[in-house]
Amino acid sequence: MNSLEAELAAARDLDVAELADAIESIGFECTRCGGCCTGYAPDEPGGAPAGEGADEDDGAGSAESGAGCHDDGADGDADCEPHTATVFPDEVRRVADAAEDEFGEAYDWRDVARPMPFGLDADADGDPTGETFEWALATDGCGDCTFYEESDGQGACTVHDARPLICRTYPFSVAVEGTSQPMGEAVDEAGVVRAHECEGLGRDISREDAEELAAALKERAVRELEEAIGVRDGYDPGARERADGDVVVFDSEGPKEADGTPIGGE
Repeated sequence: MNSLEAELAAARDLDVAELADAIESIGFECTRCGGCCTGYAPDEPGGAPAGEGADEDDGAGSAESGAGCHDDGADGDADCEPHTATVFPDEVRRVADAAEDEFGEAYDWRDVARPMPFGLDADADGDPTGETFEWALATDGCGDCTFYEESDGQGACTVHDARPLICRTYPFSVAVEGTSQPMGEAVDEAGVVRAHECEGLGRDISREDAEELAAALKERAVRELEEAIGVRDGYDPGARERADGDVVVFDSEGPKEADGTPIGGE
């Protein structure tokens, strides 16, 4: 296994033109299905189909109890896993600023991000506890990204211009160790580019759009490895004991409480 520094060097050496060639050969056009923004339905590896159950009132109530959620039956969102998308610390702040501009109200850290659930345990009351090493975009009561909205069966992002790199580059990833892979196995590939489950694959894409996507894909690979190195180098094993809450998130800026508050030193 190569070191993170070696993988970072490899990511920085990625050729955007070659990545764009690969994306063009695979083909992609966003259909605004919402599959990459919503909770995972049991039969949908990329998320629930947009519009499914969105206008149905099965008596579950509001978003807090699952009404209007993306589900495939009368059982509400009982079998639905929350949407999970990695977001970097600076992206959390950028999304918060964009949301404030869009909605005219202040957004704090927890309005935008939550501790990545992977690796966390549950206490006796079912609340999360432990350490994790990433942030995930916040979700609503349906498990959908909190910034996802739907109109006439088409999905949209309310902070589209400020959306994180993981959202800008889905459904693609690059085959560089230390970088994240979207949900589900790759269903197509070209060179170092991998394509994951998405109904928009195989559609024509302009060279301009392919190059823009390729540049974002390279940026994401570099940022993920820089973040991983920052987390490794800044890991503080004593942060749990100093934390006020039960969850500690280690990111490249240092350990934080679940609400994004930095955990100070001794």
